[in-house]
Amino acid sequence: MIISPTPIIYGLIFLAVLVLVEGIYLVAFGKSISLNSRVNRRLELLEKGGQREKVLEQLRKEASQHLKASGIPLYSLLAKKAQMANIAFSPKALIAVMGLLTVVAFLALKIGTQAGTGVQIAVSLLMGVGGVYLWVARKAKKRLTLIEEQLPDAVELMVRSLRVGHPFASAIQIVSREVPDPLGTEFGMISDEAAYGRDVTESLKDLAERVDMQDLRFLAVAVTIQSQSGGNLAEILDGLAKVIRARFRLFRRVKAITAEAKWSGMFLSGFPLAVLAVIQILKPDYFDTVKDTPAFIPAALVVFTFLGINVVFMKVMTNIKV
Repeated sequence: MIISPTPIIYGLIFLAVLVLVEGIYLVAFGKSISLNSRVNRRLELLEKGGQREKVLEQLRKEASQHLKASGIPLYSLLAKKAQMANIAFSPKALIAVMGLLTVVAFLALKIGTQAGTGVQIAVSLLMGVGGVYLWVARKAKKRLTLIEEQLPDAVELMVRSLRVGHPFASAIQIVSREVPDPLGTEFGMISDEAAYGRDVTESLKDLAERVDMQDLRFLAVAVTIQSQSGGNLAEILDGLAKVIRARFRLFRRVKAITAEAKWSGMFLSGFPLAVLAVIQILKPDYFDTVKDTPAFIPAALVVFTFLGINVVFMKVMTNIKV
């Protein structure tokens, strides 16, 4: 039995690309961008001696730079995810990282494989761009999940602050000090903007649109209505916190119910590709008798097209809107 190392080499190079982009990010920004820290990034920057105005300017730039660069060709595919993930890299730096990873992947393919130069260029581009996209998408998913988990506690903390007599701006400032990233830094930016004269409701609306989260829109609308028509804001936010927690429990229940269907869809979508990889590893000459026939390439394209359609349909069938 002949075992081909080529698919294994491709997989290892792609994993190396993912590890490298994370390493570059940590080297460039240190642990201040970590979402696991108990001290949020804004407070850490202030503790290092940064002036409040300059820290706010830096954080606001990072929070809006990717959507502003969505007009760059092909970058629009990545801009929204990078914005949700609040990637500290500038768009130009992120594109440069893609180029660097593409070059690294190409050199690794040159050393480790015997494929043609055209194939190596195409695969290295796919690894460089695709690796960065997957890394950004994972960062965005992790960040949004943490915001969803932190928001009910943050709203309840604001409720307690309001009930003991603090104004709403002070309640937001307390959240910015007590809640870790990512929500702590976001509310810290709102607190700083309010200190420099911006309307809190406008800052909340911007945050809701930036992370594209319905619960934050509810919060912004509730604060806006109370500021215009009056009422007990503590009671309003207390009711909102209960609604957010109920929605969160419902999402988790739906996720648990659809977990089996989602894993079945992932298995059905990935099984043919896994079988193809195993065939290439265990018997690299399996397709030698047919790969030179005129129908081989069209048939392969048809198969991969149906696999793509299968992935789309499985995702649609298991994506239940609540």
